[in-house]
Amino acid sequence: MISVVILTKNEEKDLPLCLASLRWSNDIHILDSGSTDHTLEIGAGHGVKIWHNDFESFGKQRNYALDNIPFRYNWILFLDADEVMTDAFFSAMRQAVLHAADDVAGFYCCWKMMYENRWLKNCDNFPKWQFRLMRREHGRFKDFGHGQKEDQVIGRIEYLREPYLHYGFSKGWSHWINRHNRYSDEEAHSRINNCPPFKKMFSGHSSERNPALKSWLSRLHLWPAIRFTQAYFLNFGFMEGRPGLIYCVNIAYYEFLIQIKMRELKNQKPSAPQEFKMADALIF
Repeated sequence: MISVVILTKNEEKDLPLCLASLRWSNDIHILDSGSTDHTLEIGAGHGVKIWHNDFESFGKQRNYALDNIPFRYNWILFLDADEVMTDAFFSAMRQAVLHAADDVAGFYCCWKMMYENRWLKNCDNFPKWQFRLMRREHGRFKDFGHGQKEDQVIGRIEYLREPYLHYGFSKGWSHWINRHNRYSDEEAHSRINNCPPFKKMFSGHSSERNPALKSWLSRLHLWPAIRFTQAYFLNFGFMEGRPGLIYCVNIAYYEFLIQIKMRELKNQKPSAPQEFKMADALIF
């Protein structure tokens, strides 16, 4: 009924739990981008199909899967190795695809951010939506920041409101910080060069609103402090104990990295685009 694609590179720690949650599927594909640990052996041991492609970006990697993998089914679920399905998510997903109208191209999905076995519901601004479950040949992806958005969608996208689990800190904070240092390069570039129109900040569609909010608010001088205050105090992140505090501090630090790299990019340009001149007066 549903094919699954997992993007991997050196995921021996997280992959076993992810695959264990997918026992219901007989069409699982790993798209690997150069693992040097036991990732491929683990995948082969679970009987999944393994494909290889050098990683350029999440959007391009997912499109490569759409273009080159012979899926058995018409519905495709995209997962990362540090994501785990629950029984409730599977049940909701199954019912969604069984009853989907012909004009439904797919579903936005959301996750529970897990840290020290605790769901950081408030800190992580739950729910965050990504286009992860799609009808084959009804959509593609495009890059935005370090992630991706839906593109060339044929039909409408609905919401699958039952979350799966995301263990984004499973490899430790050193790994998370190193990874997000790289991500901040991509985010800074996108927020400067692919900034959505200002009016998109008020869109009722979260897939349009959230990229616009990030792009424009990160131009404010005190944005990292504002981001911390919003997550920890206004969203009651303090109720999630020390895990919540640690998460909020690091998210603010991530936004600070993005902001100083935006400043570097801005200073490298001879002149700013006309649409940014008013916003630039507010930066730094």
